[in-house]
Amino acid sequence: MTSLLVGKRIVVTGAARGLGLQFTRDIAAAGAQVVMCDMLETPLRQQAETLRRTGAIVETRVFDLASEASIDAAFAAIAEGGAVDGLVNNAALATGVGGKNMLEHDVALWDRVMQVNVRGTWLVSRAAVPLLPPGGKIVNVASDTALWGAPNLMAYVASKGAVIAMTRAMARELGERGICVNAIAPGLTRVEATASVPAARHQLYEQGRALQGAQHPQDVSGSVLWLLSSMADMVTGQLLPVNGGFVFH
Repeated sequence: MTSLLVGKRIVVTGAARGLGLQFTRDIAAAGAQVVMCDMLETPLRQQAETLRRTGAIVETRVFDLASEASIDAAFAAIAEGGAVDGLVNNAALATGVGGKNMLEHDVALWDRVMQVNVRGTWLVSRAAVPLLPPGGKIVNVASDTALWGAPNLMAYVASKGAVIAMTRAMARELGERGICVNAIAPGLTRVEATASVPAARHQLYEQGRALQGAQHPQDVSGSVLWLLSSMADMVTGQLLPVNGGFVFH
């Protein structure tokens, strides 16, 4: 356990599973209080209860990333608990979004991915900023697919490219408030959302990394903790790929 985030209150979206759950565990272990957010109410509450049994201080909020009203209501409730020191925009639509080339891509799926991954990230950030004091941190979770242009994944790639661009614009706009905004770009990680990814794609990543092998959630979490901490107080508008060297940036 580290004291890197002692006394902080951090919001993590998509916290019920995968990367978001790992971020929550490690942020709590670093001494912070965590507000776990997800649309999956039952798994969210189950994971929160498990964490509380380890001594972690966590609370839960359920909202739909596609709903402005749902997000605003959740953050109104979060505000009742006081200020927030950091936000991890991890929640995104990733399962079942690939497999077809750009000529075959479904328009409804495109619109849904953009609504959740891009618009949702903006709406959550907009709701969180009034709760962030100077020195507050926002970490957006993008993807290295936006850096190497993964095929047959057009909407997802475009959405994560938008998150990277939005990170830079947010950093410019929120700098006057003393808020740092950065993004990480994980490579293909072994989580629930990637269980349906073809074995050939996993193999491509695992053999193509400078550090060969599979990537797991705990391999990504340290970068998030650092960006949330005072050690990164002069880092903003940046993109940090966390992919074992599959893509250099």
